Amino acid sequence: MSVATLAYEYPSRFQVPEHAHGSDQLIYAISGLMEVSSGQSIWVIPPHFALWIPARTRHRIHMAGPVSMRTLYLRAGLTARLEPRCCAVLHVTPLLRELIVETVRLGQLRVRNRYEYALRDLLISQLQRASPLPTFVTMPREARALAIAQRILRDPAESKAMAALCAEVGVSVRTIERVFLKELGIGFESWRRQVRLTKAVELLVSGSSIKEVAYTVGYCQPSAFVEMFRRTLGTTPKAWIIALESLGHESTNSHTSLPLPPLPRSL
Repeated sequence: MSVATLAYEYPSRFQVPEHAHGSDQLIYAISGLMEVSSGQSIWVIPPHFALWIPARTRHRIHMAGPVSMRTLYLRAGLTARLEPRCCAVLHVTPLLRELIVETVRLGQLRVRNRYEYALRDLLISQLQRASPLPTFVTMPREARALAIAQRILRDPAESKAMAALCAEVGVSVRTIERVFLKELGIGFESWRRQVRLTKAVELLVSGSSIKEVAYTVGYCQPSAFVEMFRRTLGTTPKAWIIALESLGHESTNSHTSLPLPPLPRSL
């Protein structure tokens, strides 16, 4: 068996505790919003994104609302040439989505079955073609920088200047900038924009209007938010939501809700 699967309907606010697998994993939901954490990083995963998690990477999952999860477990080494070899959000095209759904319907892909073998090869090919997307947040480790980061994460609309935030925790702006650049590779304001984008994705998926989202994540003018979104994801929030809705109408009637499942065994 080269690919195993898990299909499950999770209730709102359900928490999957920290764990790891001996197989590579693709976490995908045909509906609902997931928040996945690993180490210092946090990813928000709406339905037309999936999260690639390499084998032996410890992670935990929070369901922001009801989630219809469809997860693939690929035998370690099967995707040795697949990049990236670290966690990454991938864009799920209509074809990749159907491949995931069909693989989950079958339950597993075996190399001795010609159809399943061909499906596996096509699935891997589509994963290799999938575009990584920058919808994640990485937290600094340094205590004062972490305190500022946690405040922004709790309230992305926080409008205080960096100098005021630094003064509250007793550190200079120069020190915090140095910490963010050293630990995360980006400056504080770039990091804050990333937090706002991640929160915006969550709000857009939940049905908030573009105007509401813009104000909630700290933009006084919706046009400024739209421009930030377009520069980052290559499309406007409206076009993004339309594309998302066109992919999100699969019926889940064929998957019966069961008692909460144990973590799947490694392949």
